[in-house]
Amino acid sequence: MIRNAKLLAAAIAAAVTLAAPAQAQKSADTLRAVHWTQIADINPYYNQLRDGLVVAHQAWDGLVYRDPETFAIKPLLATAWKYVDDTTLEFQLRKGVKFHDGSPFSADDVVYTFNSILTDKLVSTPSNYAWMEGAEKVDDFTVRVKLKRVFPAAMENLAMVMPILPKAYREKMGAEGYSKAPIGAGPYRFTKVETPSQFEFERFDDYYADSPKPKPAIRRLVLREVSDATTALNELIGGKADWTWNFIPDNFDNVARLPTLNAVRGGAMRVYYIGFDSAGRTGANNPLTNPKVRQAIAHAVNRGDMAKNLMQGDSKVLDTPCYPTQFGCDATVAVRYEFNPAKARALLAEAGYPNGFETELLTFVPPQFGVATQNYLRDVGISVKVSQLQVQAVIQRMIEGNAPMVLSNWGSYSVNDISAFLPAFINGGNQDYIRNADLQKLVDQGGASTNPDERRKNYSAAIKTITEQMLYLPLFNSVVTYGMSKQINFKPYPDELPRFYLSTWK
Repeated sequence: MIRNAKLLAAAIAAAVTLAAPAQAQKSADTLRAVHWTQIADINPYYNQLRDGLVVAHQAWDGLVYRDPETFAIKPLLATAWKYVDDTTLEFQLRKGVKFHDGSPFSADDVVYTFNSILTDKLVSTPSNYAWMEGAEKVDDFTVRVKLKRVFPAAMENLAMVMPILPKAYREKMGAEGYSKAPIGAGPYRFTKVETPSQFEFERFDDYYADSPKPKPAIRRLVLREVSDATTALNELIGGKADWTWNFIPDNFDNVARLPTLNAVRGGAMRVYYIGFDSAGRTGANNPLTNPKVRQAIAHAVNRGDMAKNLMQGDSKVLDTPCYPTQFGCDATVAVRYEFNPAKARALLAEAGYPNGFETELLTFVPPQFGVATQNYLRDVGISVKVSQLQVQAVIQRMIEGNAPMVLSNWGSYSVNDISAFLPAFINGGNQDYIRNADLQKLVDQGGASTNPDERRKNYSAAIKTITEQMLYLPLFNSVVTYGMSKQINFKPYPDELPRFYLSTWK
């Protein structure tokens, strides 16, 4: 396999001669995409991976659609909506929609989906739906969604993370059977599901004509999972794939020089961060429970260097524990931590660790980020064992309370509101390593008001607390690298959702 940029450069000449197989895929009308995270369960409610969200938006539809250019909310399975009161949304549903098995869509499917996910223990990110009380049918094409509280980001969440499942089919198949043979009402339908391995799709010819998602121009889509980013890039260069993303940025210029490929960078609503066990879930003697230790780490890590030389593109250091465009992400109150190893050592000494300590860092992001973090912390006396794992293994360690530090990233499901960011970390659940009741109250109150000033006040107070106590360290925003055949028209968007149904052949 091609392991680094130098070896990749040496392979360019051979790659040119191998490009012919990719040419044949246009005539076969099949777009072959590869990625390197394993989707353990294709049910969009049973995984919290970005690649799972990408699949969901190809094969399922929700009530509403967020325009990727303007972020405006548009009709999808619902044609109109209104607030009956502060905590009741009423939707008029689209008539004539079919699921992929030909069965008709109706209010029963919406009510079933929303009420089911509220009680289903397998749902991976309950915080996405914690604002919802439930749904009730008014008639076959009218549904009311009840909110537990005022929640201004309801429409964003409905657009991004709440696809509609077919009631009759899923009840017949059961949860496990549905995951093996899923159907939705989106522009692509599944023709093959091998989890975790490969998913194959075909254009759904009965897709409704007036959807803001157009009927796909490319008939077939194959999404294949591989072990890592390097393997994915090898597949593209070797003509075994037409599209990939999130390859190592150092390889960008080399890929761009290949005559059969395009390389594109796109900024994304994703924050890289280091999470700490400040609550002491891994043991009361964990040094990371000391705020001065966490502050020392914030000064020890050269975030600017990582953004410029590892993430590259237009990545910028972030001081806020959220993405800058999200409502409530107030940078003015955030405590800033400049790169200052001397100050880091002084803080460690004040905390009682003049000679540093040993700890473990779990991560699934490309290894260069973990290695850089390890080196920065070694320079101030902290010895870090980096455990490079698959995403699901990291999540499982976190659920078990066995994650001292985590180098990860969070894309907020591309919801442009801080209510999709902070509650994922501060919720009292099994992945919460902060466990601060006062902070959780601020986060809850920030999402429970129609008054934007009141929301900003609570979120600003939460950001101030998080950064003062350094409860987790925001690093920088993600810049996504895309590689693709020059035969494909593909446009990346800041919400980090590849929309293959918008792609065309040249």
